[in-house]
Amino acid sequence: MVRRHELTDAQWRKIKPLLPGNGRPGGQWADHRRVINGVLFRARTGVPRPDLPERYGPWQTVYERHRRWSADGTWKALLQELPIEADAGNPDGALARQVSRQEWAVNIDSTSCRAHQHAAGAPRKPPADHPQKGAERVRAEGREALGRSRGGLTSKVHLLSDDRARPLHWLTSPGQRGDSPMFAPVLDGLRIRRRGPGRPRSRPDRVRGDKAYSSRDNRAYLRQRGIKATIAQPDNQRAHRKKRGRSGGRPPAFDRAQYRRRNAVERCVNKWKQFRAVATRYDKRDYIFNGTLTVTAVVIWLRDSVQEPSETP
Repeated sequence: MVRRHELTDAQWRKIKPLLPGNGRPGGQWADHRRVINGVLFRARTGVPRPDLPERYGPWQTVYERHRRWSADGTWKALLQELPIEADAGNPDGALARQVSRQEWAVNIDSTSCRAHQHAAGAPRKPPADHPQKGAERVRAEGREALGRSRGGLTSKVHLLSDDRARPLHWLTSPGQRGDSPMFAPVLDGLRIRRRGPGRPRSRPDRVRGDKAYSSRDNRAYLRQRGIKATIAQPDNQRAHRKKRGRSGGRPPAFDRAQYRRRNAVERCVNKWKQFRAVATRYDKRDYIFNGTLTVTAVVIWLRDSVQEPSETP
């Protein structure tokens, strides 16, 4: 019996070849499907791991598998494989239709995730297999991407999505972190791998964003990379430009029809926050929280790309 928060047979067949084989010599992985369903149950409900139902096996196994795959990049590698078919020309892929028939547009926004009291208090010394923060990660203020904002202890997720409301790339930061300074780092980390040879796709044709991303630096960054901008301009910037007269320059181009499609990123956030472990952060470590974001993003992609067989009467 497949429950609504678990992987269906079609979804499992999709990701099964992408999962690692046996573990270290002398040991065997526990059943991948059972453990992943345990990870998804916890992400969906937000229950403490010791309260996981017995059908998922020992809760220590579920936690250790999730922690290890969050650290070594297994979840991330699994997510990177899902957009490949869409970009390679699969007729069922929405991204392929975007790339082949019209411009490739992405949408950017951020969302705050309230941190539970259990998310605080991580030891200052990281674990031995803590992933190194490479160039794709931004060293933001605060430890473990936790900070103080109006809502209290929060984390913020800066997100890129496609027009099908599917997450493409994101970065986490403390909750008080502004949106505009994270604009360029989030776009720099966008990588859509190709099937076969060729560099990953990293430069969309258009970026849509709300008023929080309207700044000279962000618009100059997009012009330098040859990316069209559909970013709303706040009233104070518009008034300041008019006040300067001719020296204020031309107003930035703005396409209202394109801007209406920016709601795809907000719909993506709505899909994401159906998982209670995303809407409320329970993980102490930032890399484990990113693992929770990644495995739930995998589910969002699977639900959109995997066609379930129809039942015949």
